[in-house]
Amino acid sequence: MTIKGIETVGNIDIYFEQYRSDSSHQTILLLHGFLSSSFSYRKLIPYLTPDFNIITVDLPPFGQSGKTYRYTYSFENIARSIIELIETKGLQSICLIGHSMGGQIALQLANIRPDLVQRIVLLCSSGYLPSFPRKMKALSYLPFFSLGVRHYLAKSGLEKNLKKVVYNQELIDDAMRQGYLQPFTEGRQIFRALGRMVRDKRVDLLKEDLQKIHTPCLLIWGREDKVVPLKIGKQLASDLPNANLVILDDTGHLLPEEKPTEVASYIKNFFIEKS
Repeated sequence: MTIKGIETVGNIDIYFEQYRSDSSHQTILLLHGFLSSSFSYRKLIPYLTPDFNIITVDLPPFGQSGKTYRYTYSFENIARSIIELIETKGLQSICLIGHSMGGQIALQLANIRPDLVQRIVLLCSSGYLPSFPRKMKALSYLPFFSLGVRHYLAKSGLEKNLKKVVYNQELIDDAMRQGYLQPFTEGRQIFRALGRMVRDKRVDLLKEDLQKIHTPCLLIWGREDKVVPLKIGKQLASDLPNANLVILDDTGHLLPEEKPTEVASYIKNFFIEKS
């Protein structure tokens, strides 16, 4: 059974999709990356739904979730909103899968509420990033800053960005182009929210924070990742007390798109092994 909807938590609307399996009591929450949405998991979900209950969310301000300028878009606050969403659904224990930025939010969530998280899978997770410079944060208060964000994204171009995150260029088709472009064609709110995100960005979890996260973690990385290089994965695997790192050859940053079969296999084995 599939349920799609929006939950209002605090002052933000969060879009979710829920896939229920009759044979499983284990729930996995999928967290996507920057400039993305639940769309990025469309190839991975079918491999997981026979064995697990799946919930995907569009992290604000992306996808179909809220883009209000009044929300605080720090990773910590986004994690707290996701915690509230989890509690609203009556879930007491979940597993997390986080891709790129979603991986950092998964770690933030586990850092805040370790009792809520059984285990974590990090797919090319971001990490160790500082906050934006003070000058840029100051500029984010100006009315035209959102126009600058829009111009920057337009200049970088969808095709160029997709080629950067995918190792096998033949995977890029019209469905992928439309799926990643669509959220940015629905008005200016997303660009204002991204400007606010620049202002709200804080330093990622530090080594001493990561060392306190004892939740079992599986890290899966593309050897050819040009966005979050493999050295970040190795550092995370070293700093997280209970982590293992798997490296996939001939694979870039967009793991759920590029290697859904292999990724799903590692996830299933990890969850069964740790059950």
